Amino acid sequence: MSSRWKIAQAAEIRWWKWYLAGKEETAYLDWKKQYWQTFWEKLPNRPDVGASVLDAGCGPAGINMIMEQYQVTAIDPLLEQYQEQIEHFRPASFPWVDYRMQRLEELDAPATFDWIFCLNVINHVADLDRSIQQLWSSLRPGGTMVVSVDAHRYPWFKALLRALPTDILHPHQYDLEEYQKMLSPSDGRLIASYLYKAERWFNYHILLIKKSSNATSTH
Repeated sequence: MSSRWKIAQAAEIRWWKWYLAGKEETAYLDWKKQYWQTFWEKLPNRPDVGASVLDAGCGPAGINMIMEQYQVTAIDPLLEQYQEQIEHFRPASFPWVDYRMQRLEELDAPATFDWIFCLNVINHVADLDRSIQQLWSSLRPGGTMVVSVDAHRYPWFKALLRALPTDILHPHQYDLEEYQKMLSPSDGRLIASYLYKAERWFNYHILLIKKSSNATSTH
């Protein structure tokens, strides 16, 4: 496990505490649910009711909040810290979710989920290749993985942050083409890739990758 990832995780919990300081709990959670509802409605494809769903890297307020109609598992390596240090995170408020403190690299659930959501997460992990492999192997044949990425807009800025790793929260720096390549295995296909939000240095893209119905459980 890299020291840079450990620093990033420590910074992550500090960021959440800073971000949520002064935000009234009910108001924030209502806002976050509406955020996810808008995100959900913009998806070109959505799970059938009752589907098995993974919220990978769920954080303290993930998309699992609005998934009452699904069989939901939510994993994150910081769940214990969230529960101890962030009053806005109340797992008991979401009884349809099975929360598990786990890194993506350690996910061991071959062909378990119909849908996987990995949102605002993939460039936070310690081992990017391993994380993608474990996510993909956890998806059932015919299933769909939804990944959001902060993709670099400018090659020079990407090169700068790779050379000078000052973006503590994000150990990995890639552009959209690189993410699309990494997330398009031989037994799957990219079925949608769209711009969700444009920012000054990064564009926030949503990628949907569908696994072949004849695929095995390995990457």
